[in-house]
Amino acid sequence: MRRRDAIGAAVGLLAAGTVKASDQAATGAAQAGVAQKVMRYAFVAAETSFDPAKISDLYSRIVTAHLFEAPYRFDYLARPVKVVPHTAAAMPEVSDDFRTWTVRIRPGAYFADDPAFKGKPRELIAADYVYSWKRHFDPANKSPNYTGFAEEGVLGVDALRDEAIKTRRPFDFDREVEGIRAIDRYTLQFKLANPRPRFLYSIADSGLFGAVAREVAEFYGDQFPEHPVGTGAFRLVEWRRSSRIVLERNPNYREVRYDGEPAADDAEGQALLRRFKGRKLPMIDRVEISIIEESQPRWLSFLNGDFDLLTSVPLEFANQAVPGGRLAPYLAKRGIRMDRFANPDRTFYYFNMEDPVVGGMTPDKVALRRAISLGTDVDTEIRSVRRGQAIAAQSLVAPGGYGYDPAYRSQNSEYDVARAKALLDMYGYVDRDGDGWRELPDGRPLVIEYATTPDAISRQFDELWKKNMDAIGVRLRTKAAQWPEQLKAARAGQLMVWQLGGTNASPDFQDTLQNLYGPAAGGQNLSRFKDARFDALYQRLQSLPDGPERIAVLREALKIVTAYVPQKYNVHRIVTCLMQPRLLGLRAPLYGNQFWQHVDIDDSKRSTRK
Repeated sequence: MRRRDAIGAAVGLLAAGTVKASDQAATGAAQAGVAQKVMRYAFVAAETSFDPAKISDLYSRIVTAHLFEAPYRFDYLARPVKVVPHTAAAMPEVSDDFRTWTVRIRPGAYFADDPAFKGKPRELIAADYVYSWKRHFDPANKSPNYTGFAEEGVLGVDALRDEAIKTRRPFDFDREVEGIRAIDRYTLQFKLANPRPRFLYSIADSGLFGAVAREVAEFYGDQFPEHPVGTGAFRLVEWRRSSRIVLERNPNYREVRYDGEPAADDAEGQALLRRFKGRKLPMIDRVEISIIEESQPRWLSFLNGDFDLLTSVPLEFANQAVPGGRLAPYLAKRGIRMDRFANPDRTFYYFNMEDPVVGGMTPDKVALRRAISLGTDVDTEIRSVRRGQAIAAQSLVAPGGYGYDPAYRSQNSEYDVARAKALLDMYGYVDRDGDGWRELPDGRPLVIEYATTPDAISRQFDELWKKNMDAIGVRLRTKAAQWPEQLKAARAGQLMVWQLGGTNASPDFQDTLQNLYGPAAGGQNLSRFKDARFDALYQRLQSLPDGPERIAVLREALKIVTAYVPQKYNVHRIVTCLMQPRLLGLRAPLYGNQFWQHVDIDDSKRSTRK
């Protein structure tokens, strides 16, 4: 692979961590003297990378979903959600046993121009998807998503990984394997070890399985995350880490027209289809993203009209913006619109199961985690910190997805301080020295070190949880750091407890269960939970078709999670998006993270402050 010092002058790299295109990268609209249509908004947490093989956070995946393209995508308008062809010419051909999937790629999709292509146009071909899938198996990439890709059982790819690890030689991308092959220039075929009825969701994730050109990845080497060149509707033109991300329309983007299949009784979807059907995508020229972790400046920037979109009203301002769940009249008078829905997510505290204090599967360790769960007042969290913008979670299964039952109840949601105290007393977590704090059964101090981020809303959560833990005599000590640093430490197993939010990548619960799957420890499984029975159920769920049997197996798996408490599930968030009048066509995607190409900007409809 070529290193940065071999190519720096050729591509105009700036200082480490920053990428910026020259002013000559303007789109055709700007070159023609027409004002660019620019959408501006903010992320609430920093990105980590733009290499699909190296990311697991939501914010990086939003960006990569617009740079790279998978063969399939979620229909922008369809509710319930539906998967449709993206770069594929048609839906896949699937064998009766769900083990062979054949995908035909539509000719005529081209990567964005880049020095790696040496001035020649570069068409997307089936081999690009073969290479992109294999990248998650290359040990050198340390992909946090490796386990999820491996669990699909694509024949032969893991053998390549094992050989690279054993011999300490580079991963052999050139060796053909049975499980993923380019049958011809435009035909991609997967062969799986076991039935995978929902494999379609895996090949509809542009954020992770978007096509990467091998020439680009090898040309830039370690700097590839700064040069994410794909076939998507947008291309990266500026990146200041944890500060600013700018993307512009990809001039090489193929002819794609606005279309969709909203349900007949979906008035909003039908109205959007009538308004935009046939328009060439993308409809905007540029996207500018700021990273603003603090709620107040993000909120004020939206009110001032600096941002076109507020992806979620900050909790501190929910009562001002959407009192009682309705858009405040002063916002409605300005033409601001809202989109409000139960997000397919969950927030949770995860316990590091390898930590000497909170980890382990012995009865005393389980009792400690169970007591902490019983002592966590989620209802107060919803009423106070969240201002009613959430519903209590019973498990990790999210609303709106397959397997979610609003009537399901579990011990996860119980709040009982008396029982929490009794459980701690029973297993020897008592206050021996009379200072008001419990000690471990062996007499050493019991201190829960809780990872957090240094922003105002996190401090509110921290204060509430400290109050909860104070009530049961458990000392809580916070450890603050920026979100990317905490994620890095979590993957290394260096955090004891951390509160996270996780959003589903598909309508199925399988990806969420991977957060507790043993072989995914250190990747998606930050808890490092390992239980043979749970892992067996996870594998069985992969192969079962949807139906009563699969739901019954899911319930059995959830009982194991409730019993051992590797994670404490708090809430499913209610998301309220706000849009300025000039931002048209937004329908917040439940899955897939793609929406930029489907929205339009009309500067004649700028909001007027009143």
